[in-house]
This record gives sequence, C-alpha cells and structure tokens, in this order.
Amino acid sequence: MTVHPPVTGHGDELRDALRTFRDCAHVTERWGAQLARVLTGGGRPPAAGNGGSTAQAQHLTAEPVGRYRDDRPASSAIGPHADTSSTTAIADDYGADAVFARRVRAHGRPGDVLMLLSTSGAGADLPSAADAGRAAGLRVRALTGPAPDPLTAGSDEALCAEAPTAATVQELRLVAVHMMCAASDAVLEREVA
Repeated sequence: MTVHPPVTGHGDELRDALRTFRDCAHVTERWGAQLARVLTGGGRPPAAGNGGSTAQAQHLTAEPVGRYRDDRPASSAIGPHADTSSTTAIADDYGADAVFARRVRAHGRPGDVLMLLSTSGAGADLPSAADAGRAAGLRVRALTGPAPDPLTAGSDEALCAEAPTAATVQELRLVAVHMMCAASDAVLEREVA
C-alpha cells in the first residue's frame, strides 16, 4: 500500500482507488438497470446506512424521486432511516439491531431491491436488515468497504470499495451511487422513448 501525505495525498489516494474501482462499472450498470426495472414495475426500493452511509443512502433514494441529470417522471424510493420517530421507537422497543429490519419488513415488497451502505459492514443493524429483506423477497445489495464483513456475507451481492481509509471508501461509494443513477436513467429514458 502506498503511503500518502495526510492532506495533499488524499487526492492521490482517491485517484489510486478509482483506478481499481473503475473495473466495477459493469456491476453498477447492472444494478442501475435492475433499479430502473423495479421503479417502472411500481417498486419502492429502500436504501439504508449508518452515519455518513445514511447520508449516501438518502442521496440514493432522493435521485429517483427527484432527478439525477435529466427531467423524467418521479419514482418512489424509501429511506428507512429518515423517520426519526420510528427510529427511536423501534430502537427503544426492539433494540438498535432492529431499526432497519423492522422497516424493511413494513415497507419492502417482493422484487424490490434493498440497498445497504456501510463503510465497515460490521454493524449488526444492516445485516439484520439484509436478513429481513431476503426473508421478504427483496434482492439485497451492499455497498461496503473492503471485504470480508458481515453485511457482504449476508447480502445477495456486494460491491466492496477497496480503499485504505473510510473517507475514500465513502467517496468511491458516492461514485457508485451516481453510476447506478446514470444507468437507471438510461434504461428509464429508453422505456419512455
């Protein structure tokens, strides 16, 4: 592993990680096409994460509702982390591990794609959500940092960002989110045309 200076080296670290991550473009393209099919079929794909990963999950659910680049009809996507009343009630009544799993059971529909984002993949709440999603007939996709980790192991498919720091994992994951949105929009555009 190359050691970079703390500030100026961050860009170098990201550049180096992007070179390898670019090879994952076929995965994000396929996931984006699957997302488009779920959206056009009336699905409401949920996405969840912890901490900074929550913000990226929310970003992913915002794109179908709003737009990524070009204007198109709105689609439904759910951020199960966004309802703070449910978060605190579920954590209080069922424990923190159930915060996302309970919502996936409530809102997920067979055929939906559940996107789970985690830098480490080690928190218990997201693997619990993956289990709940699979049990409910959802396809579970994970965007994580370097494998192996419990979330990757519990998902149907995972895209693991190989990077030496959490910050770079998160930056690569945002690239993956945008690549999926671009692929999804391309499919949606073809279906409207």
